[in-house]
Amino acid sequence: MNWYEGGIMYQIYPLGLTGAPWRNDGSNEGARKVGSHAEDGHRLLNIVDDGWIEHIQHLGATSVMLNPVCASDTHGYDTRDYTQVDARLGCSSDLRAVVDAFHEVKIAVLFDGVFNHVGRGFWAFQDVLANKGKSSYAGWFNINWSGNNEYGDGFSYETWNEVPYLVKLNHANLDLNAYLADVMRGWEADFDIDGVRLDVAYCLDLGFLNYLRQVADELTAKRAKKFLLLGETMSGDYNCWMNDHACDSVYNYEAYKGLWSSMNSANMYEIAYTLKRQFGSDPWDLYTGKQLLSFLDNHDVPRIATRLRDARQLVSLYGLLFGMPGVPCLYYGSEWGAVGEKKFGDHELRPAFDAPRRTELTDQIASYIKARQSPEAKLAFCAGSYRELLCQPLQLVFQRQAQGQRVIVAVNAANEQTVLHFDAGCGRALDLLSGKEHDFGAGSQVGPFSCHYWLCES
Repeated sequence: MNWYEGGIMYQIYPLGLTGAPWRNDGSNEGARKVGSHAEDGHRLLNIVDDGWIEHIQHLGATSVMLNPVCASDTHGYDTRDYTQVDARLGCSSDLRAVVDAFHEVKIAVLFDGVFNHVGRGFWAFQDVLANKGKSSYAGWFNINWSGNNEYGDGFSYETWNEVPYLVKLNHANLDLNAYLADVMRGWEADFDIDGVRLDVAYCLDLGFLNYLRQVADELTAKRAKKFLLLGETMSGDYNCWMNDHACDSVYNYEAYKGLWSSMNSANMYEIAYTLKRQFGSDPWDLYTGKQLLSFLDNHDVPRIATRLRDARQLVSLYGLLFGMPGVPCLYYGSEWGAVGEKKFGDHELRPAFDAPRRTELTDQIASYIKARQSPEAKLAFCAGSYRELLCQPLQLVFQRQAQGQRVIVAVNAANEQTVLHFDAGCGRALDLLSGKEHDFGAGSQVGPFSCHYWLCES
């Protein structure tokens, strides 16, 4: 396994976490007094100075994803310049200091590659606005010179998802693609990052994805360490974007929906169906051996504590997340139960925090990660097969097994003690979370809103 396949990811939205102003006017005006560097324009350093790295270490995460950090007009996904750190966050030396601080404690770092579209403030699009068809960069965009738009530019252009200020890039243009490849090389050279998350990878041209994969492989060879391409995908066959010619891993939105929906509807059969379809050996086996990114929330969807009808199920739900196949990802703040609904601007989803918090939930999550990363169980959790042993409306039991390691994961999302009856294939096991011996005997008794990882004889 490489560093990603056996790891745990933590996602930070820096513009939100550090309380940066919504609009980038190139100054620090409007700064919110959040964190030790909110006033001096070096907000990125809050990640180092306000205890976030120690917090991420306590949880047990092995990589961090920063979404995004390049100069942009507003929310980060309307890029102005891929080669400049957003002035609201700080400067290049600040960003390098953050990456180095993570690397010092052996935490890998990913940047966000927003390569499908840019903002109207993007330098090449500004040249088109100034010079129209004479611009050397006109071919970087899909432009209709006979049209017009709401800005009165005298031409129209293709956008992402019909959002007028997100200008779609034209990946049929080889000069553009070469420029973006150099951007990725530059990020690795200047900041020593370990990979790139590809925003809306499902929208990217597959030929362009193949080109980026060649660049990533080139960087892997240079570093003698995996340079990861992680693609944001929604629905469909993930193998289209996750293969030897595209991304190493993609988002598992299919399982995301099943995870929270199974809890809310008291229908664990939904997530059980998804896991069997994706990782079960019969009859589908779509992604066995592949490491999809699994998550309960992120910067684009409601916080899981808000999405769940009964927040007490967070303990069992996180246990399921860290027990199922895939690479689990935590979104900053959700590990202590932060709430947030999706609304215009997504400010509730991307809030500022003075410092991380440690609660019973964060400690429980840390115990799940510690068990998952333990030498006697890591292969089973990170590379093991999936086999369902029991499914009931609010209970799910499954087995993970690989190379002589076998772990049984038992999830109880009900508000009552439950006895689970299933064939464990052995009489006794070690509970990785409590450290106590477990006797399957006449049934396995589990408490309300709980999850157990039982290490069994293979």
